[in-house]
Amino acid sequence: MTAVSLKSRLESGKALFSIEFFPPKSDTSAEQLLRTAEALKVYSPDFASITYGAGGSTRSRTLKYARHLSEDYGYAVMPHLTCVGHSREELRGIITEFREAGLGQIMALRGDPPKGETDFKPHPDGLNHANELVGLIHETFPECTVGVAGYPEMHPEASSPDIDLLNLKRKVDTGGHFVTTQLFFDNAKYFEFVNRTRQAKIEVPVLPGLMCVTSREQALRFCAMCGASMPAELDQQLLAAGGDAAAVEAVGIDWVYRQARELLERGAPGIHLYILNREGAAVTLMEKLKAAGFYKS
Repeated sequence: MTAVSLKSRLESGKALFSIEFFPPKSDTSAEQLLRTAEALKVYSPDFASITYGAGGSTRSRTLKYARHLSEDYGYAVMPHLTCVGHSREELRGIITEFREAGLGQIMALRGDPPKGETDFKPHPDGLNHANELVGLIHETFPECTVGVAGYPEMHPEASSPDIDLLNLKRKVDTGGHFVTTQLFFDNAKYFEFVNRTRQAKIEVPVLPGLMCVTSREQALRFCAMCGASMPAELDQQLLAAGGDAAAVEAVGIDWVYRQARELLERGAPGIHLYILNREGAAVTLMEKLKAAGFYKS
């Protein structure tokens, strides 16, 4: 899928399906990623994003596995890119690498501080904000489709919801073609967020980001990192499942299926799955959504 066709797909009104990978750190985790890519390609994802480590720590692996997913599995790959630790010239070089690899879309993020640090510190000749990265991408790669991130429950560093929304508007006004949200478990948060974006004259699609819980402890860590909340009902169900991994996964799949179904029924532009490089829950979810008539593979 080319950048133009992704833009057309975003504008078509048909529900998208996309997934997120992260670059593996070992041969074993690489095998798992590729097994997952093989298992999920049957559902014809509109794109697959792949994350980018703080300060460029996964730069080579992000590009390596972006190529794998694109060339060997036929995915339209959207690599992430962050401002952390890079000068403008280094960022231009990375954008050019993505372009030369035939990757027609980029997810533009400010990025988190490197491990062990708590505050974001821009490179002396770098960028301070994601909207500046959106602009640099368009300068370097004008035909690129650019995605940006949104936070239904507010970015953890934002001083207020209004300031957070203003930051999102800057990213979109600079050239972000669509928004992918951080994970959430309460659909009301998403619909409230979309209403607020429209009131702020942000008109691009807002793609909901979902994750199937397979571990209560892991889900709570993610919530703490990204400012999301876990509904009491979901938490109670996970606690009741206890240490039974299969029971926990069943709770997670049922919850995310009900989320996805309501979102699609109420007009969300699709779903973006944070799969943690694992295929099991994602395959089960997609089969349930297919059976309900939401997707065809």
